Amino acid sequence: MRRFLIYLFLSAPVFLSAQTPEITLTKGLTISQSCTVKTDKYALSGEPADVFAPPVDLAAAKPVVLISGENIVVDFHGAELRGSPDKFYPNGFYGLAIQVKGKNVTVRNARVRGFKVALLADGVEGLTLENCDFSYNYRPKLYSARERECFSDWLSYHQNEKDEWLRYGSGIYLKNCSFATVRGCRSTGNQNALLMTGCNNALVYNNFFHFNSGLGIGLYRSSKNRIMHNRVEWNVRGYSHGFYERGQDSAAILVYEQSSENLIAYNSGSHSGDGLFLWAGQSTMDTGKGGCNDNLIYGNDFSYAPTNGIEATFSRNHIQGNYMAECTYGIWAGYSYESMIFANMIVGCRTAIAIEHGQNDTLKQNIFVNDSVGIQLWARPEQPADWGYAQKRDVRSRDHVIDRNLFMDVRNPLKISASSSISVNGENLFTRFETLMTGSKPNENLRFWRNDVYGKDEAQLAAVWSYSELTKSKSLNFSHTGEAADPYAPLQVPQIELHEPDSLPDGMLAALPSGFPRGRQFIVVDEWGPFDFRRPVAVLDTTAGNKYSFVLIGPSGDWKMTKMRGIRTMSAVQGTVPAQITVERNPNAEDIRLEFEYTSPQAIATEFGEIIPAGQVYHFNYQRFEKKLNWRIQFFNFTDSLPPAQVFEGKPVAEKNADALWFAWWGSPEAGVQADRFATRSTAEFDIPANQYVLELTSDDGARLLLDGKPLIDRWNVHEPVTDEITVSLGGHHRIVIEHFDAGGFATLDFKIRPK
Repeated sequence: MRRFLIYLFLSAPVFLSAQTPEITLTKGLTISQSCTVKTDKYALSGEPADVFAPPVDLAAAKPVVLISGENIVVDFHGAELRGSPDKFYPNGFYGLAIQVKGKNVTVRNARVRGFKVALLADGVEGLTLENCDFSYNYRPKLYSARERECFSDWLSYHQNEKDEWLRYGSGIYLKNCSFATVRGCRSTGNQNALLMTGCNNALVYNNFFHFNSGLGIGLYRSSKNRIMHNRVEWNVRGYSHGFYERGQDSAAILVYEQSSENLIAYNSGSHSGDGLFLWAGQSTMDTGKGGCNDNLIYGNDFSYAPTNGIEATFSRNHIQGNYMAECTYGIWAGYSYESMIFANMIVGCRTAIAIEHGQNDTLKQNIFVNDSVGIQLWARPEQPADWGYAQKRDVRSRDHVIDRNLFMDVRNPLKISASSSISVNGENLFTRFETLMTGSKPNENLRFWRNDVYGKDEAQLAAVWSYSELTKSKSLNFSHTGEAADPYAPLQVPQIELHEPDSLPDGMLAALPSGFPRGRQFIVVDEWGPFDFRRPVAVLDTTAGNKYSFVLIGPSGDWKMTKMRGIRTMSAVQGTVPAQITVERNPNAEDIRLEFEYTSPQAIATEFGEIIPAGQVYHFNYQRFEKKLNWRIQFFNFTDSLPPAQVFEGKPVAEKNADALWFAWWGSPEAGVQADRFATRSTAEFDIPANQYVLELTSDDGARLLLDGKPLIDRWNVHEPVTDEITVSLGGHHRIVIEHFDAGGFATLDFKIRPK
């Protein structure tokens, strides 16, 4: 202690006398020593050339500010750097704000918005980012609507060796950084908050990475990192309550491609596409080697996911003590092996745990409440021929242990098919179920013993034991039974290695605040991503003929109707948010519009992060355009790798009529049409009031659009689902022709028209 006090006394004057310079940000500035940035708002645009579009060229990135050095601290002191002054919508944002190089560099209290990438660090050892706000940067427009999903909104993570996922932008991008610390940072209103490529031994904690349209945190080839105590809720896209449950590969946390030995603990990742999306990656799929293995996923809340609370596939992992409520799947662990799924609580899911083609997994001491299916195990008769994994690995469903779990009010606790050597043993408790076990295909060596079974009545219990898969066991009773020869023989179950990581001493309680909305009905996604409850919106709830029911949600405040179009009657014209209103549409109306004005005693924020002061009038609206076109669709087959120029000159092999052009084909679209290498020609004539309209065309593979004989959209090549849009002036009678082809695999064609 005495030595420490002497050291402190001698060193203090040096520290206190040091003068940290204050600087002013300018475009092209290089910072190479510790400094403080003058607090101000800096409008400095990045370079418009998109070096983040594939092929990504990080070497060509020209940041607005470069921080390069060793052992330096740059405190922005709340200064805000704002880019893309010529663009209002975030799908147009461009440039790189801050780039960091060097060693032991700390960046504090920065505010960055309006860029494609807010901060990029490449090859930095000992990077620290703290109390920074990288919100409201790039995010592409979404095209999925309430009733219909657009497949161009799906994300793709199959390749990232050349930083391909930067095409989606990011608040923070760390590449090849070791021992980084990211704490107390915020990133919302982006597509992605934090992306990490080739990063090891990082600590990411106490951050608010929520309400993004892609990923809260993404790991690629990144291992031995600690992701703890983070708020990563509402990182979601592609969900429409009551219509489709997709998520489109968005996630609170993504772990893929050889990312192993990570600790993911004490995070709140609810209301995201997947809570945790862990995928072995394309190299494992191609070779059967590697995987994202030995990650510990502990004590997280991954509830209310449109798809999976946790998806952990083609890998070996430990999943313990997590909470998943009201997901489609609580845990999807397809092709998992030697994984421990231990002491999780899964409530109200369609299927609590689903494992296809897994081996040697242990499901122990989990609690299942009010799920439709508890545990589902199965194997398909065939594997995809192009999966190297399936050709080189054992993909049977076998040797799982289901031990000491609690099933309460689970309608179908066990659903087991085409599996072998499954042990359901160790005092599992089944109570208040409808059907204890189902299975479409027989199993081999299924053992069901020493379990507690409490049905609704004796007739139901008798039905349980009449099921052939269960009666193969001997001397079954309803409580604590074993095999007749030795009912008290020790159970043969794997030894459990408990993993209970310590929380961080300064780690926050990452949980939704009391009173904050909970439930998938509160996932509201529009063209700019998930709704963040910081402003009022009108959400279409139900339709019944010409009657539409709306809910107004958001901060408490007063609303009134200022204008309506296409509406015959309305249940209320003013009130307080939240509210529910019903309108009757004019039966002949194609364009429905409700316009509201709103005031609140508190400040609110727009979807682009602009603050509306308390008491100031805020305008919002709801618009629905229901123009129906009578399409005549013709189908043609071809044999070449691409359609020949004369593909539409012959006689079609099939024809159909439709009032909407919205198709997704995984095989043959019509009788007589090939599953691959077919083309379509869709034609419609229509009348429309004079106005400016946006035409949206989504295609996979190629498509082109002609309006009144004039080509407007031409994407006649092989591509993944993509949406093109063009604004045109229309009025009166028009003719539209859309030609499309599929070269192989999945195909989609989607056309929409709406007023600008």
